[in-house]
Amino acid sequence: MSQECNHDCESCQQECDERSFLAPVNKHSHIKKVIGVVSGKGGVGKSSITSMLASIKQREGNQVAVLDGDITGPSIAKVFGVESTQIYSNGEEIFPAQTEYGMKIMSTNLLLESAEDPVVWRGPILAGMIKQFWSDVRWGEVDYMFVDMPPGTGDVPLTIFQSLPLDGIVIVTSPQELVSMIVSKAVNMAKQMNIPILGIVENMSYISCPDCGKKIYVFGESHVEDVAKKYELNILGQLPMDSEFVRLSDMGMIEDYTSDWLEEFAVNVKDI
Repeated sequence: MSQECNHDCESCQQECDERSFLAPVNKHSHIKKVIGVVSGKGGVGKSSITSMLASIKQREGNQVAVLDGDITGPSIAKVFGVESTQIYSNGEEIFPAQTEYGMKIMSTNLLLESAEDPVVWRGPILAGMIKQFWSDVRWGEVDYMFVDMPPGTGDVPLTIFQSLPLDGIVIVTSPQELVSMIVSKAVNMAKQMNIPILGIVENMSYISCPDCGKKIYVFGESHVEDVAKKYELNILGQLPMDSEFVRLSDMGMIEDYTSDWLEEFAVNVKDI
């Protein structure tokens, strides 16, 4: 895919291998960069990292959007504090919800009568929802779109890899020793789909002692450097568990979160 790609295949004159699979972008949308956030397994804080990356890019002065691709386990709407009453349709397009700071959000939870309703759908319907979020939502002008992808290498992640023009992915992992096997699955899938890997983030790496500030490695020794070296990946950050981050996420106020380690992380991801 050309670096000058505007993700509008209908008007493009280039011949790309990906064109036969890509879903058409909404005709009133211009999305410059699309970045997927992936993990080989659930429970590593992938949605948290997605929200951090989106907030960082928003603070840099970019127009940012988040497409919640975790259809059966959506959490993006919750952490950004947006509700179903904020989206609407003109009969042809869906207009996404917007956060207090203007970030655009689309998630399955915004389409349900209750956020607690389960999404009991089969693979083809889940895949179709991803394409609708890309094609039927009027995103408008977007500098960065982050796609919070479901864990693993199944049907929905495959649909996202094939249907959305990803400029790259960020892999999220945790410190446990089995991380090498988990990351391997995500890396190999990205390579098979010819998607660039922008880097790896180790989440829940440590906690800081509230009295002395010493780092406590709850899950033991980190293995992210070994994995990064094995697959020639950039380490974008080793992030702590932070109760204040969790509190603001639960309140839907994640955009208000600040910390020294987040500022350091922002420097590391500035060029992605």
